Amino acid sequence: MLRTIDLRGRALTPAELLATVPRATAAREQALTAAAAIVHDVATDGESALRAQAEKFDGVSGHAVRVPAAHLEEALAELDPTVRASLEQAIERVRLASAAQVPAPTVTELGPGARVAQRWQPVRRVGVYVPGGKAVYPSSVVMNVVPAQVAGVAEVALASPPQREFDGRVHPVILAAASLLGVDEVYAMGGAGAIGAFAHGVPSLDLAPVDVVTGPGNNFVAAAKRAVAGLVGTDAEAGATEILIVADDTADAELVAADVISQAEHDEQAAAVLVTDSERLADAVAAHTAGRAARTLHAERVAAALRGPQSAIVLVDDLDVATAFSNAYAPEHLELHLADPRPEEFVHAGAVFVGSYSPVSLGDYLAGSNHVLPTGGQARYASGLSAVTFLRPQQVVEYNLEALRAVRESIVALANAEHLPAHGEAVEARFEA
Repeated sequence: MLRTIDLRGRALTPAELLATVPRATAAREQALTAAAAIVHDVATDGESALRAQAEKFDGVSGHAVRVPAAHLEEALAELDPTVRASLEQAIERVRLASAAQVPAPTVTELGPGARVAQRWQPVRRVGVYVPGGKAVYPSSVVMNVVPAQVAGVAEVALASPPQREFDGRVHPVILAAASLLGVDEVYAMGGAGAIGAFAHGVPSLDLAPVDVVTGPGNNFVAAAKRAVAGLVGTDAEAGATEILIVADDTADAELVAADVISQAEHDEQAAAVLVTDSERLADAVAAHTAGRAARTLHAERVAAALRGPQSAIVLVDDLDVATAFSNAYAPEHLELHLADPRPEEFVHAGAVFVGSYSPVSLGDYLAGSNHVLPTGGQARYASGLSAVTFLRPQQVVEYNLEALRAVRESIVALANAEHLPAHGEAVEARFEA
């Protein structure tokens, strides 16, 4: 089921390692083209485009795109008490971890009467996307909304696909999670169209454009964020999920197989990769994965993900090569099943899970960390969703006359060197009197 890539006996440069990384590049390229067209349709035709997309992709029509307050209240009232308690626990833990991400304001005194203050301003309005196609993600409501609230965002709008099973309503557990967090602006719209609606606004729905769009989804959602970048801010492109497991001979093959399957059940495009220097472990994981995959609820989906070009078992000579491969791959989720894990050496990953008792499933729900993470190698330069996603650093400069006098000549010299004399003259004007 899982193909094997054998890199043993080869000395590979970082660029060569990157070339060996299993990726579903064709699927991403197709998604970019399709998502751009969907976003354009929403920008041009607004609600009518959203309704056409709902009928085509979700099989629903005639539904309330803007969710009535009564639907939210009803969903919360009918929420299973055990699920509610679990969501409340997740909210508390994510709120605590997110609060630690908010930088404190600082003031730098550069001299008498010369100061620069650094403060962090929240954006005014955000649109958060919660997937709802092959699975239901109330946990993503928590992961998106809580950091925005912690950052101080005034307006949070939420979108999730309409469900044919529920007569075109957003899934009730997602509605209940939104209601639990006090989010009352919710839209039944999905995929790239939802991202386009947030970016451009939809007047007929009283949907005003947002400042930042966040949230996970499939490759079409990730590609739509690229299509609206520049018009609005976005988080990293959290597309089809990825897990990379680096393991040595001490790892428990059953647990590794279970974690491989846990990510593969998300979507046929999900990526599951094991990197190991142990051929024995590789064989054992392959066998356990095949057995477990056949017994799991979403067996067909899992099999498709594990057969895809994005999934593989990679054999390497030693753990140094495994580390280099991981840093080239830059996975969304990285698990370390190693006798000596050394997480500080794995510098490119959305989130790192260390040891047998820190599975990705923990991070998906109750670790306190955020599960909206960069995919497709973006962890080399992008971070996961956090309170900082919704904050803008802003500098406040305050100099008095004497402080300006102290740098007067230097400003004029630099302005003249850049052939911008009016810059210097603006300073000199303060001393003419």
